[in-house]
Amino acid sequence: MCPHDLPAEPAAADPHDEFPQAGRRRLIALNPVGRLGTDIPDRAAEQAAALSPDTVMMMGDNPALPRMPARPTLLDFFHHRLSDLNFRHLLTSAKKALEEGQEEKVVVACLLHDISNGALIRSDHGYWGAQMIAPYVSEEIAWAVQKHQALRYFADESVGYEYPESYRHFFGADYAPPEYIRRDAEEARAHRWYMTSRLVTLYDIYFFAKGPVPEPEMFTDIIGRHFRQPEEGLGFDGSPTAHMWRTMIWPNNFL
Repeated sequence: MCPHDLPAEPAAADPHDEFPQAGRRRLIALNPVGRLGTDIPDRAAEQAAALSPDTVMMMGDNPALPRMPARPTLLDFFHHRLSDLNFRHLLTSAKKALEEGQEEKVVVACLLHDISNGALIRSDHGYWGAQMIAPYVSEEIAWAVQKHQALRYFADESVGYEYPESYRHFFGADYAPPEYIRRDAEEARAHRWYMTSRLVTLYDIYFFAKGPVPEPEMFTDIIGRHFRQPEEGLGFDGSPTAHMWRTMIWPNNFL
């Protein structure tokens, strides 16, 4: 069967766990934003035809993913929802900023700058990431996360930042960023918080850093001072961005 045909609940679920929709085959509909423009077929009609009392669309915890705590913290998302590459990247970037004596706001911005990229959505990840964290961090940290996306495309010799060589591989040597990226970078250069975001781009270069991966818990105290962890847990506090965190908890929900 094609890997995109009616994906269902894995058989390896722990029989002692109580998952939603017990005893039923649970189908996963891929999010359109990740399927459009690809050769992945739209299986919506086929899946709808397969529905029965014993076959349903997935809602709630997927046993293929680590189960999140009832009141998830930021570090829970690091441990259970970030991709392996972004887990390493964010922690290494933040550790490097900390070791070089940067202010804690810069360290936190480095820790969070690609959180959307690693757990939610890649396109415009700086903007998505900034919006996700805005209710929980200072305005300056959220601003730095948003603007790092645009600033990444433009060198700043004053801090030793060059256009990333990886971008030439990713996009081609002749790629030019769109106008909104150029505009936002120019506006950021004139802003009082420019250097906070620029430093994020400087520590963003540790993309495929080798060596041991830092433990997220090393940032517990810094997070406690700069991230307003809601008592109800991320995703359940009624903030304007709670739905984004819930989407990461239950990425396979049909609705």
